[in-house]
Order: sequence, then C-alpha cells, then structure tokens
Amino acid sequence: MHRALLAFAAGLVLAGAARAQPSPGPQPLAPPPPVPAAEDTAYPGVIRLFVDATDLDRRIFRVHETVPLAPAPQGQDLTLLYPKWLPGHHSPTGPLSDVAGLVVRANGQPVPWRRDPVDVFAFHLEPPAGATSLDVEFQFVSPTARDQGRISVTPEMLNLQWNQVVLYPAGHFARRITLQPSVRLPTGWRFATALDGASRSGDDVRFAAVDLDTLVDSPIFAGRYFRQIDLDPKGRTPVRLDVVADRPDLLDATPEQVAVHQALVKQADKLFGARHFDHYDFLLALSDRMGGIGLEHHRSSEDGATPHYFTDWDKGAPGRDLLSHEYVHSWNGKFRRPEGLWTPDFDAPMRAELLWMYEGQTQYWGQVLAARSGLWSRQDALDVLAMTAALYGQRPGRSWRSVEDTTNDPTISARRPIPWVSWQRSEDYYSEGQLVWLDADTLIRQRSGGKRSLDDFARGFFGINDGGWTPVTYSFDDVVAALNKVEPYDWAGFLRARLVEVAPQPPLDGLARGGWRLVFSDKPSGFWTDNEARRRIADFSYSLGLAIARDGAIAGVIWDSPAFKAGLTTGGKLLAVNGVAYDADELKQAIIEAKTGSEPIQLLVQTGDRFKMVPVDYHGGPRYPRLERIAGAPDYLSEILAPRK
Repeated sequence: MHRALLAFAAGLVLAGAARAQPSPGPQPLAPPPPVPAAEDTAYPGVIRLFVDATDLDRRIFRVHETVPLAPAPQGQDLTLLYPKWLPGHHSPTGPLSDVAGLVVRANGQPVPWRRDPVDVFAFHLEPPAGATSLDVEFQFVSPTARDQGRISVTPEMLNLQWNQVVLYPAGHFARRITLQPSVRLPTGWRFATALDGASRSGDDVRFAAVDLDTLVDSPIFAGRYFRQIDLDPKGRTPVRLDVVADRPDLLDATPEQVAVHQALVKQADKLFGARHFDHYDFLLALSDRMGGIGLEHHRSSEDGATPHYFTDWDKGAPGRDLLSHEYVHSWNGKFRRPEGLWTPDFDAPMRAELLWMYEGQTQYWGQVLAARSGLWSRQDALDVLAMTAALYGQRPGRSWRSVEDTTNDPTISARRPIPWVSWQRSEDYYSEGQLVWLDADTLIRQRSGGKRSLDDFARGFFGINDGGWTPVTYSFDDVVAALNKVEPYDWAGFLRARLVEVAPQPPLDGLARGGWRLVFSDKPSGFWTDNEARRRIADFSYSLGLAIARDGAIAGVIWDSPAFKAGLTTGGKLLAVNGVAYDADELKQAIIEAKTGSEPIQLLVQTGDRFKMVPVDYHGGPRYPRLERIAGAPDYLSEILAPRK
C-alpha cells in the first residue's frame, strides 16, 4: 500500500480508537462550605424577638427580630438558622414552608440573603461594615385549612410555638444564645406559658431574657376563654392546669375532676421522688377547631382534648391519659433523655434508637399514673391493656422488623398515613415498648418476691438531682445498669431480644406473669365503645380485620386478615352489607349471622369510580379483646395499678 494510504488508514484507526474511549461523564458538584457547627460559646448580646399574634382572620404571625452583631471584618458571613430538628418530634420537621416575606436590614438598608443550597434551613448574609445589628422581619403563615397542617390559630385561641417564629445565628450552642421575647396578643385574651418574668402593657407581653433552648421549650397557649386551676396547692413548686376552650361553659370542671388531676401530681411525686422544674404548666386546649396536640416540654406540655373533656366526662376516658403521659416526659425525655436525642442546636441531626425507653416507658408510666390518680378506673386500665396486647399480638410486621427500627419512623414517614400499618409497622416503640416494660416490672416483682418493682427503677433513674433541671443524658448501658441495681439479671439480653432483634412472638409474658391473660369476647368493653366514638370509627380489627369510618370509608385493614385476603384496602368505601346500605350495626349483625352460616359476607365496595361486590369468608363471630384473671396466679397487675399511699 502506498505510504500516504497507509498513513490515512492509520489515522482512521486512531480516530476510531479515540471515539471508542468512554467519556469521563459528569462529575459531582463540589459541596458548598458547611454551615458553621455549633460550639459551646456565647453569642454576643441579646436578640430581641417580637411576635404580633393578633391577625386571627388570616392566622398570620408577624415576626421582628433585632440581632446584635459583634465587630467583624467586612466580608465575613453570618448564617441564620431556622429550627429544623425539633425536640419531641424526633425529626427534621421544622415548618420552613410556612415562613414567608423574609427581609433583612442594617441601618435601614436591605441586606441581601441567600439560602444554603444544601441545608435549606440556613440563610447566609454579609452584614455591611460598621453595622451593629440586623433587623429581621418575616411572617409565619400558619395553616388556614387542615390539609395544610395543624391549625394553631382560631377565633377563640392560639398556640404560639417559638421554634416557628425565630431565626438564630449558627455557630453556637442553643443554650448560649440569649433572647428577649415578647408577643402581642388579641385584646382581652389571657395566656399561659412556662416562660418567666411576664410583664403586660395592654396587649403586649414581655418576658425575661431566656436562652434559645428554654424559649423553644416554652410555648404559649392563649385564648378568649381561659381558666387556670391550681393542681398542687401549697406544694413545693407550682403546678397548674391552664385551659383554653371554644366556649366558656366548656371550662366547668367539677371539684371531683380537679381532684383526680391533683392526684396525678401527687402520684408522680411518689413514683419519681423528685421534681426537676421550678414550676409546671399543663397547657390544655378543649377544641375541635384548633388542631389536636400532645407535645412534651420540661416545664410544660401542649395538650389537646375534645371540647367536652370536662362536660362529657363519663365517655371521655380514652383521652384522659394524655396529661399523665406528657407529665412523665418532664422526667423521661426532658430531664433525662437519650444521648442521641440531645443536640447542641436545632440543626444537628438526632438519633432516636432509644425511643423505646423515651416513649415506651413513658407510655407505661403514663397509663399507670392515669390509673393510680383516678383519671382512669382500674377497669379502664385493664381494658386498655387488653387492646394493646391484642394489637401487638396481631402485628405481622414483627416477622421482619424490630421495634428498635421503628424508632426511625419519625424521620421516615413523619406520621403521614401509610397503607398497611400492621405490616409496615409505625412507631411501635410506644405501645409495644409499654408491653416490654410491663414484662420487666412483673419480672422484677416475681424475682424479688414482691419486694421490688419498676417503681424502684423510676426513683433511682429519674429521681436524681432533685430540684435541678439541667438535662442528664442516658445510654443503653445506663438503663441496663440501673435495672441491675434494682434486680440483678441479664437485662441487656432481655432488652435486646425484645426490642433490638426481630421478635416474631408478641411480648405478652408480662400479662401472664402479672396474673392475667388476653381473651376475646363477643361484646366490646365500655372503653372500646368510647374509643370507637372518639375515633369516629367502627372497629372490626379482630374479626374481619378492618376499621371503618362513619361515612363508610375503610380506615384500616390488617395484613393477612379475612378482609385483606378478600382484597379490601384502605381508601375504599363500604356501601352495602349483604345487599343492605351500610351502617355499623348492619355489619355487626352480618358478622353474628355468619358465625352459624356457611356463606361469605357480601360487601359492596367503591374504589374511585369502580364498584365491586367483595365476598369475605369469615365465620368467627364478633371478637373484642378483654383481660381474664389466671386462677391462683399472683395479681401483680392490680398491684401496679393501685394508687400509692
């Protein structure tokens, strides 16, 4: 071949080889500089925070902050953070989407800000040279409809959570940032909060300077109709029940009702043997207009109940353990808290693997104290325990997922509805955790011949540092060591087997050891019926395996239940039962009749624009959980529920 042709051919070969080489492709974008990490240093000066909460029609909180600046070279950034990881939520749920209208000024001139492209809760800005402070303004546009989130403002009341209305400087522990908070309330409204030093001038209320940790931990309830009840007259530190309501008549608590709330305080003192607050306020809203809530704080709690909490007392037992649960959190969760749930500021991620202690033991003590105080009758407490045992005795999701893994649910699902709760599991560290702590309590009683109990653990673990309220963190090993001080045993193995490992069998040993067993009856308990009314459902979980809302919507289906096997799912709507228009009584009667027949129950179900007749082949009759005494066994359970003298 001619040399020129050879060169040309070689060039083609080389070009082809070059084209055959893969391109390097996209490369990752370099991350932005990190947001300054919190250090245990004081932020200079006091931030003045003012919130105008008077716009009831539009439900808008208007915020003005004055942020002092330390002398700094020109060109040095300041980063302001909006609280992201919220105590009590155990998740990054700060409502940033409801922040609007952010404007920053120095010496009256606008200061541009830019949102961090990775941590969108962070706002970067460069204060101008010589500026001694920044004026920060924004609005928190609280939800105006339930599908936007929890309603926190109504014409009769409001709930101001300080984490929603504050920006704070990055780089400092929250406890080292000092603020001077104040709020303007609607004319004539009264308020309650754990904040100290309140002084009022007209509708403006100013509080003593406070660190950011304590501020966020001290929300306000305010309302047109307000009543404060002393729950510990002449006690060592004030404990108050602060009630706002939709109407003034709903505030009418009887002396007997006040007495059981006062007994809650006394029984908690007997259990823990210490107080870690200088005063405590139950902030209680009786409303079907403001969104419900149950959120713990160190010196207060945010609690929502039905409007008729006092005026329809006989039917309200299913909601009456809320206050006892949140009160226990002052000891377990606020004073003593898992080491992974204490963070230096609200930007640092939380680790929630000990929620089976934080929430599970609080669930246990909350219900025990409800019984010991008289908020519940003994029978109420037994009925609730039967319902809990039945629920977790029929939890197929335990075959693949541990209780400890559900401690990630606040971050994974943030309490959004999920289609198959019984299979997916959802925050089972609460009530399955409660059953594990019943197991531990009865085991201690059995091994010690009734001389010791989990009460001794509560006093030894939570009763330290009486009068102090600086948080003390705990680890798994701390819990195990405290249990061993009460009763030597392989508590690490006990807890890991029930909580950390996948445990296909339900933790019902505490019931049997406590002298009771779970059985099913064809008649519901009074508590079950009241709970159905409160939840506005008809609950057939242990027969057909489904729950149905009042309008016929299928509210839940148990995995592998008869309803599941028939193809029913959450989201459908039940229209008819055996050819007759659906109502709860009609379905109950069909379940009774199917027990002695061989034909399936025929359900007409609508899903979207489709209609389908669904046969459910179930013949087991009505089934409702109850507890039954085991003859001859020690009745530790009744001892646990009895008030302490």
